[in-house]
Amino acid sequence: MKKIALLFFLFFAFTATNAQILNPVKWTSKIEKKSETEYLVTLDGTIEMGWHVYSQFTPDGGALPLEVLFNNNKDNFEPVGKAKESETITEFNDVFKVDETFFKEKMQLQQLIKITNPKNEYVQLELSYQVCKDVCIQQNKFFEFNLKTVSSEEVQTFQDRSVVAKTEVKIATKKIEKDSDKKGLLSIFLIAFLSGFAALLTPCVFPMIPMTVSFFTKQSKNKAQGIRNAILYGISIILIYVILGSLVTAIFGADALNALSTNVWFNVIFFILLVFFASSFLGAFEIVLPNSWANKVDRQADRGGFVGIFFMALALAIVSFSCTGPIVGSLLVEAASKGGIAPIVGMVGFSLALALPFMLFALFPGWLNSLPKSGGWLNTVKVSLGFLELAFAFKFLSKADLVMQTHLLEREVFLAIWIAVFGAWALYLLGKITLPHDSPTQSISVGRLMLSLLVLSFTVYLIPGLWGAPLKIISGFPPSITYSESPNGVGGSATVATSSEKLPDGAKVSVHGIIAFTDYDKGVAYAKEVKKPILLDFTGFGCENCRKMEDFVWSQNEIQSIIKNEVVLISLYVDEKQELPENEKFTSKETGRKIKTKGNKWSDFQITRYKANAQPYYIILDSEGKDLNEPVGYTPDKAEYEAWLQSGISKFKK
Repeated sequence: MKKIALLFFLFFAFTATNAQILNPVKWTSKIEKKSETEYLVTLDGTIEMGWHVYSQFTPDGGALPLEVLFNNNKDNFEPVGKAKESETITEFNDVFKVDETFFKEKMQLQQLIKITNPKNEYVQLELSYQVCKDVCIQQNKFFEFNLKTVSSEEVQTFQDRSVVAKTEVKIATKKIEKDSDKKGLLSIFLIAFLSGFAALLTPCVFPMIPMTVSFFTKQSKNKAQGIRNAILYGISIILIYVILGSLVTAIFGADALNALSTNVWFNVIFFILLVFFASSFLGAFEIVLPNSWANKVDRQADRGGFVGIFFMALALAIVSFSCTGPIVGSLLVEAASKGGIAPIVGMVGFSLALALPFMLFALFPGWLNSLPKSGGWLNTVKVSLGFLELAFAFKFLSKADLVMQTHLLEREVFLAIWIAVFGAWALYLLGKITLPHDSPTQSISVGRLMLSLLVLSFTVYLIPGLWGAPLKIISGFPPSITYSESPNGVGGSATVATSSEKLPDGAKVSVHGIIAFTDYDKGVAYAKEVKKPILLDFTGFGCENCRKMEDFVWSQNEIQSIIKNEVVLISLYVDEKQELPENEKFTSKETGRKIKTKGNKWSDFQITRYKANAQPYYIILDSEGKDLNEPVGYTPDKAEYEAWLQSGISKFKK
């Protein structure tokens, strides 16, 4: 019995261990002879759910693009152009501020090879690519084909010769369940819902509430019928705007909307549209639909029943278009940037907020007495929306600039524009600026004063951003600090604390002015010298969550102080492409990979020592290089990460 129990234990232990092997892309491939000198290599990858592989055409500045490398030391063959790719997805990355192109679920590469040495018998290819989910993995796959066994009538199927780690490979990270699509749609719904309430407080809509509710109350035979008609009126408003969102989705296609949102010219068009809408709200002109439309719809509203009520709602949409049009247009623009059914969700949120007051006041007519009277404050709301739309417009222009890398709208310029827009808004609210449709006033209300103070405070908050302040409240709107005239702040103020220090051998000034070593041995030697523990950071230039950790966790004062003063940081970049000297190149005993670059070396070091191949990955070591605590991966919770740091440091001090 003991032997049987032991066998079961070994079986389950083996199963559990191998279940954690991390290899998100499975490869099959083939080679076909096209002529006497040309062969076509086809590589098919199946990508696990939730993961994605970056294309060879993803731009610089983000994740690292896929590379097709050729082991061709004897000039036996040459590639004919770049490898052709199957269908890819392009999305804007808010962390790197670039459009990224990648594969999901399936990918295929086809590379035409021309043989230049007739005696050559083998073709060897290597794929170097980054595959990401909650973490990123830099992978290399090797392929070899025997040309002598391939005829024009046959296809040679290839077996991937790369070796999976012989021991357990796992992700050292928390299991974070997330659904970015659902969060994106929820944010669109909430923004649209709030925008609907904002539209209610405009001169075109607000006066319609008591008029419409009174109409249903007086024209209905009894109270119940009045309530029913008002509810049908509200439902009709929702239907009209949902149909509009559905039309936008149907015309462009759910998937095409997202692709369009990352296109340079569409972002420029979105920018122009929002400036146009903002100008209308500020009083330059009014956007109105033809009067004939309103007259025709009005005549249909007399038909009675649900059809008549529906046309009454349509008449409201047409008559109020000068106020609601810019808001609806802006929402559709923003929803288009999310893709999928976002335009429909946005219109549901907007129309629900617009319709609710009509239904509620019909249910409780007494509430009408508590409504504030129409007046100049409605135009103040409209103008305020204009300032917001003008500021928001530059988000789209910035996206186009980042994709094109023209550096015309760098961080300082973007912030200067926002400071000017919000500063002008504050002056308007204080009555220092008047616009065409404003009513003359001798004083401003307390509410208007409070709003002006809020806007003025936000304007003052933006100003330090010109000197390198992170401005976390608006993170994702302006370009990152790296896309600016002064990446280290004006006058290099962001690194002033370390600029006067002589850097140790092998160290550099990293993010937030932190001194970091990029060579393990030199970092350990320095830690011995200063008698401090080591924070070992396996990272990557194209690792999105590594940048998130640096931007949102390491930037916290408490964390930053610990990393600067209490540990020696060693950052090893697993995707560094610098070639190793010939005498330092080797084949990994753990994975069978050919270690040719510094990135290969640090990746193999992580796999060999920690049985892990995902980034980010952090460990606290003593000055002798021994582990002091359990490694962690992506840990966005500041308190949790700080506690983890302190646990390793406290063990070092014992």
